[in-house]
Amino acid sequence: MKEIKLETRIRIYPLVELPDEELPLMQAAVKATEQSYAPYSKFHVGAAALLANGTIVTGSNQENAAYPSGLCAERVTLFHAGHRYPDVPVVALAIAAATNGRQVESISPCGACRQVLLETEQRYGKPMKVLLCGTKEVIIAESAESLLPLCFGAKDLQ
Repeated sequence: MKEIKLETRIRIYPLVELPDEELPLMQAAVKATEQSYAPYSKFHVGAAALLANGTIVTGSNQENAAYPSGLCAERVTLFHAGHRYPDVPVVALAIAAATNGRQVESISPCGACRQVLLETEQRYGKPMKVLLCGTKEVIIAESAESLLPLCFGAKDLQ
């Protein structure tokens, strides 16, 4: 038998200690929640991607009465960034959520979104920082791969 120990390193910043360069991205994700279409779940998610050229691209979740037909904010954002700026790496992605008009304390991407985050990271061959934005603190993972241990990616299809 062989045993493997998997570890994920994250940093947790109280909002007052969040590095200045992370603040605009977090604010963009929080603002993006306002554009969410979530009439069924009432759970409004916004995401903001920082591209290597300094551009910030935002998106929000878009629900549909046929639930699987909707799309999460992370995927809306990354797919839009990939379409609009296909040759520009995504260096960071911030995610925020609100319900009943108030930002929630904790948000984390679903499994499908983690897979898309990983693919985006692998597409450009550079780690993509992930910011999980709450009302009191921001959790920062240094890469999308760290959120998806034992991941399946493009190299597995070769």
